[in-house]
Amino acid sequence: MVGTKVIIPGGGIAGPVLAMLLKAKGYDPVIYERADGPTDMGLSLGLQPNGLRVLGLIPGLLDEIDRCPVDEMISYSILPGEERELMRNKFPRERFDHGIEGVKRPVLLRALIEGAQARGVPVHFGHQLVDFEQHEESVIVKFANGKTDEGSFVIGCDGLHSNTRICLFGEEEASFTGLTQTGGISPIPEIYKSQGLHPAFNIYADGVHMIGIAANHTQVGWAITKREPEAKETWRGMDEARQEEFKEGPFSKLPFGGGELIRTAERIIKYGLYDRPELQSWHKNRVVLIGDAAHPTSPHLGQGANQALEDIYHLVRLLVKHNPTASAPSTATLESVFTELEQLRIPRTSELVKKARKMGDIRVVSGVDACKQRTELVRTMFTPEVARGMMEDFLKHPFEPGKSEI
Repeated sequence: MVGTKVIIPGGGIAGPVLAMLLKAKGYDPVIYERADGPTDMGLSLGLQPNGLRVLGLIPGLLDEIDRCPVDEMISYSILPGEERELMRNKFPRERFDHGIEGVKRPVLLRALIEGAQARGVPVHFGHQLVDFEQHEESVIVKFANGKTDEGSFVIGCDGLHSNTRICLFGEEEASFTGLTQTGGISPIPEIYKSQGLHPAFNIYADGVHMIGIAANHTQVGWAITKREPEAKETWRGMDEARQEEFKEGPFSKLPFGGGELIRTAERIIKYGLYDRPELQSWHKNRVVLIGDAAHPTSPHLGQGANQALEDIYHLVRLLVKHNPTASAPSTATLESVFTELEQLRIPRTSELVKKARKMGDIRVVSGVDACKQRTELVRTMFTPEVARGMMEDFLKHPFEPGKSEI
């Protein structure tokens, strides 16, 4: 066994980034992913400055990701007899080292996996963790295909449905937020194309909210959020008949480019929105959780992937601090690293999970009076000054520009 082997269950966003940073610090990470290969499922996501700052610590990686800077954030309100733009904010890019950048999730996932492989990280698909045994100086991991591996320690990056979490703390139900999303990827609507804009936008209507963000320079990823009975979080596409029905349904008439996005979608998927109860600890002995495995969140703050990247920065920083030689760490050393990580990260991530769920509740309300109240609340919450303050709170993490400790 290699003394500094680190086993990483999960080949989504967090796993490959963590592996690349660990490799650069002298560890020997290996990724095990349950899927049979890189997935093509998922829509788009917004990489915010806190996440981009972490990705930028890996030389050349950002150049390998096809992404699109967001020009403006625009909000609209649709009520009977009233369709209007609420506000339009430019991101204060000059105040930060990055702006908000949209990317297709499958494109990002593939770039990260390929980036990890190119930097010497082994990636094994078709390996679903089902159990592990902890020993004084190592962990033996068991997979559903009957194979095993042994590493110095394990970092679970296996997402909302984390088997690492189940093995650590037992099975628990993910908490359905009461909201579902139906979404797709579509060409940029004419309303934005004619202005040369690559936008992020919100459309607030009665009983529904629509969000969109540029996925690249020619496409927008979008999602419609509604209150509905539970729909499993599977990311599977609708069958063709249901897709056509949705494309021709009432949302196809949404103004401000919303209806055009629905009518021109290349594929539509539907899924439920979930989070999980807050954990008091993310680790036991030589096994720790990060990202969605530790603190899954609904998407309404756009911080899921970005918070996983913050976790990664602080975990690697603490490993460098407590184990600067990258030698095989003792359980006591790992206990210090993981406990300090939790003390720093659990309060922050727990607060953001709660805020994301609250934002979903604010966005989706029914009835004209409730919608008018929501409109005024949104106008208050997202004035340029308030929005800038919120962004600055997000974006001062996980380190100030140019002041990384790893």
